Amino acid sequence: MYKDKTDEKIIGYLKEYSRESFVDIGKKLKLSESAVRRRVKNLVDSGTIKKFTVEIGEENTTSAIVLVSVDSTTDTSKVSLKLAKLDGVKTVYEITGQYDITTIISASNIAEINNTIDALRKISGVVDTNTVIILKKVI
Repeated sequence: MYKDKTDEKIIGYLKEYSRESFVDIGKKLKLSESAVRRRVKNLVDSGTIKKFTVEIGEENTTSAIVLVSVDSTTDTSKVSLKLAKLDGVKTVYEITGQYDITTIISASNIAEINNTIDALRKISGVVDTNTVIILKKVI
């Protein structure tokens, strides 16, 4: 779908504060509420906007970075897709270097992080992991 500058501004407002009303966004862009609603629906239908979500303050979560080595006979992309479906996995990157994939995991406590790591290690093709717990976010 074609995105114009207005769509990009709407996405920007929603990224900054996803609960902002279509009426308020429309006022900022000099559009009607229905025009904003239609544009957002088109962005969702086209897959440009995949989901609306809630981000919990970091003080309420524990996060970890897990570096993953994949067996050389296994398709890394397939492992990445399986990792992305695990509870707690927020981001999956395919990377270069000693490891093939890195994931960012968030949960409400260490036990849940451990459960996700255990499930991650059971995925076919995963041969090694290196996990680091994030102590604090600086920026």
